[in-house]
Amino acid sequence: MIHDVAEAPRLTESASAVFAVLAEAGSATRPQLASLAGLSKPTVSSAVVELESAGLAAHSGTASSGTGRSAAVYRLGPAAGAVLAVDLGPALTRVRGCALDGTPLAEATGSRSDAVDVVREALGALPAGTPLRTIVVAVGDVTREGTGVRPATAKAGPVFDAVAVALPPGVPVHLENNVNCAALAELHEGAARGRRTFGYLRIGVGIGLGVVIGGQVLRGANGAAGEVARLPYPWDVGREPGREALEEHVGARSLLRRAAEAWPDTDGPCPSTTEQLFALAGQGRAAARAVVGRHAVDVGRLAAAVTAVLDPGLIVLGGSTGADPQLLPGVRAELERLSWPTEVVSSTLGDLGTVVGASRLAVAHGVQTVTEAAHAKD
Repeated sequence: MIHDVAEAPRLTESASAVFAVLAEAGSATRPQLASLAGLSKPTVSSAVVELESAGLAAHSGTASSGTGRSAAVYRLGPAAGAVLAVDLGPALTRVRGCALDGTPLAEATGSRSDAVDVVREALGALPAGTPLRTIVVAVGDVTREGTGVRPATAKAGPVFDAVAVALPPGVPVHLENNVNCAALAELHEGAARGRRTFGYLRIGVGIGLGVVIGGQVLRGANGAAGEVARLPYPWDVGREPGREALEEHVGARSLLRRAAEAWPDTDGPCPSTTEQLFALAGQGRAAARAVVGRHAVDVGRLAAAVTAVLDPGLIVLGGSTGADPQLLPGVRAELERLSWPTEVVSSTLGDLGTVVGASRLAVAHGVQTVTEAAHAKD
């Protein structure tokens, strides 16, 4: 299905401001819009008329006030458009389409190898003729080009190249680090709600850290803030740190390898996935509990390193192994042993965190594409 990618109409500054607050509010009356935008009621009335004529706002009913008077309620109009968020995860591809007020319009999930079909399925589920304002693609690394640091699509590789061909031409595409997306989701909708400073530590096939300070994701000079895989490891006399050796040690592949090395024949077949390992640990199997316990200590030591540098006050554990609550006691104990008191909790969004955060970023970019069309002065 082909979607309109026409540029947004030019708006006056007041109409641009009203559109932005209407997108954030979802729906509002003119007095509410005036209060939120900090504009006079006559100015807001003119802005609403302008937005309605452009199809960017629409009347959606009435609301009664305490005095018995009713006021017209407005929402975004059909011309406001939609955005697309794509999470190119290590195993699954998740895609979500949203209106510019964040309302979900389309969802699709499939294997990483079927990423192109998943993207096309989500695009096909969007309302016909809806202008597509922007696309955010969450990938393993996003850094500034020309810095000598790994390029933005280093871990996405051929999958991103294939997906890029399937995206509608002419729509702005923004790349974002997947861990940063998940951290943003935890800030607004997950375990870190109400906390403007925290660290989101993802432990799974790889490791990564999303740093939120004052409600903003920290990206760093090269766009590589939170690349804890680059922490020197091991750091000991006579042992040379290797490139990303810490990720190799803490990641899921090494966890399963250690399980295989320690697994007694009397405990039956060794688990072949981390899900099986944690399930057996939850059932009380001694070998599995020992491996998971040791993994918790390793994650706790990484959390202590994060705490020593950032003092975040809160660490949210996410990822395919990190989010399992069985890790919490061991992580908390090791962090307490090595550093100062820091709250540690499990992610409440799980594997959906990345696409949820990418959707929020896509909505913000989409609103910006409309409001930046304000070239005329009031």
